[in-house]
Amino acid sequence: MGVTAPRITIKDEDRETLERWARGRTVPVRLVTRARIVLAAAAGASKKGIARELGIRRETVNLWEGRYAARGISGIEKDEPRGAPPRKLDDDAIAAIVKKTTQETPVNATHWSTRTMAEALGTSHSSVGRIWRKHGLKPHLFRTFKLSKDPRFAEKVEDVVALYMSPPENAIVFSVDEKSQIQALDRTQPGLPLKKGRCGTMTHDYKRNGTTTLFAALCTLSGYIISECMPRHRHQEWLKFLKKIDANVPKDLDVHIICDNYATHKHPRVQRWIGRNPRFHVHFTPTSASWLNMVERFFRDLTDKQIRRGVFKSVDDLNVAIDDYIAGHNQNPKPFIWTKSARDILAKVMRAREAFGTGGSTTA
Repeated sequence: MGVTAPRITIKDEDRETLERWARGRTVPVRLVTRARIVLAAAAGASKKGIARELGIRRETVNLWEGRYAARGISGIEKDEPRGAPPRKLDDDAIAAIVKKTTQETPVNATHWSTRTMAEALGTSHSSVGRIWRKHGLKPHLFRTFKLSKDPRFAEKVEDVVALYMSPPENAIVFSVDEKSQIQALDRTQPGLPLKKGRCGTMTHDYKRNGTTTLFAALCTLSGYIISECMPRHRHQEWLKFLKKIDANVPKDLDVHIICDNYATHKHPRVQRWIGRNPRFHVHFTPTSASWLNMVERFFRDLTDKQIRRGVFKSVDDLNVAIDDYIAGHNQNPKPFIWTKSARDILAKVMRAREAFGTGGSTTA
């Protein structure tokens, strides 16, 4: 014979809620079970009988009877935190983790993991993880950088940024560059298409079918692209592309070209052509500062959306794909909006120089 459960007195304001939960139409199963335990106990059912009827352990019946008796309906509605609270480290232990993370490296690795740090300091890897998150430390990540050593760095930054933010009147500004050595890659096996629960697949190996070079001029005002794919990127091809820009811009407008310091752009034949076409004005970005050339942003989009996952059986296929992407872009071109002032850029570079010990001058 089952042991008679202690009487539980259900408050009038709780009964309607408990009976609604017990019917189980729109509430979680856990609340259905708890409500039925309380109602059955209040009706005088035994613990054993309640457990058998609901298919649960007697310990569970004891738990929720006691919770309701102690705190009413709120005692069964919310779960209490489980497990022991995380062990707190004192300030010295936290400081040791931060210092070791930022100023030391493991003997046999280039950076710490939570487990190697925990082993080195005799703590738990979860504690290390919490401290890293709190202090914004991510030893597994790094970023590449290079500070320009161009002696005219500040002058060139101010010149280019002024063209972006305050372009001259009766003129058009182009950000121009080559994306060279674009490979026409054909996969060795066909991949599987995207479907529910599975991403698309592509073999890691490929067959090379040649390369092409894309010459692109981005109009900084409208976002329109003038482009041409060529097999090489010598001064001959650069000069040919400048002539194409010349042919596509109304003759009453000056043309300002922003480009990098690649030797092809400064070839004597190119300089002579510029001299014979005074409406062309060339502005060079600082060395090691390709981020200042806005067309690089377009090249990134082209790579991500058209080239990286593409399958090209020939260079002609690759050229067609590039031309199609640019044609689609030009149907509804949108400019990239430059927002950083030259002052902000130079201040950031100065901070970087000071941080890396290369001197505070932006012209060094």
